[in-house]
Amino acid sequence: MSEIDILSLSFILSVLRVSTPLIFAAQAGLLSEKSGVVQIALEGFMLVGAFSAAVFAHYTKSSHLGFLMAFGCGAVFSLLFSLLVVRFKTDAIVAGTGFNFLMAGLIPFLTKFLFNSTGSTPSIPVEQRLSFEVTVFAILVVFAIYAMMTKTRWGYWIQFAGEYPDGLTACGVSVNKVRWVSILLCGGIAALGGASLSLFLSSAYSPLMTGGRGFIALSALILGKWKPVPTLIGCLVFGTFEALQIRLQGVPINGVVIPVQWIQILPYVLTIILLAGFFGRSQAPAYLGKR
Repeated sequence: MSEIDILSLSFILSVLRVSTPLIFAAQAGLLSEKSGVVQIALEGFMLVGAFSAAVFAHYTKSSHLGFLMAFGCGAVFSLLFSLLVVRFKTDAIVAGTGFNFLMAGLIPFLTKFLFNSTGSTPSIPVEQRLSFEVTVFAILVVFAIYAMMTKTRWGYWIQFAGEYPDGLTACGVSVNKVRWVSILLCGGIAALGGASLSLFLSSAYSPLMTGGRGFIALSALILGKWKPVPTLIGCLVFGTFEALQIRLQGVPINGVVIPVQWIQILPYVLTIILLAGFFGRSQAPAYLGKR
């Protein structure tokens, strides 16, 4: 692949497209983890968003309404996660893993009930698919979260909940209340990442279409040191490698065609390498994962 191709407008747009779900999910994870709750359930929330957006878009004939409903469904399912983690003090990693498995098993049951299929939802017409307004909205979400975290009382409360919860309690603010709201926003925004998969990058929901993007988004969050704008850059880094693996499939390099399977694992190998190299150097919120 030539340098001109990599720097071309089409490649840059491709990077932005595939980065969009990661941007939503990573910013959602930031809200949860800054409040002190480890967020392994991003994959599950994205599945909820991808499925609910496709279903509502199919029945209402409006992808924009489907996108909006994905936020609501993600927020509703986040209440279950909050109940386990905040109310009953369940280990967040265990609860998040269980939530991911629950969504992976529940959605095929719902597709069977709604469409007599355990696979994909019906495709929406191409003209109804969302376009780059989703990417623009994702970037606006990043700067909205940055402004909230640095300029508003709620932003400071979220940071104190993860850094110094005793101080927040001493000021008369409920740490549990702050975490409930943070996880609710997390579930809704992560679901928008899933919705962008089924309504923007595709035209329907297909089984497990998130493909580990929730964990890649968590890696981008760690790479960005739990800060909104650096996390955005981390998502673009992962998006660049995902766009590369799409372009490199079937392309001979020095006369040799690399097997597709080796190309497809590129983003996941990058995730492992970056986590191994940067996790110890990133300073997580002091009370992340602590009761």
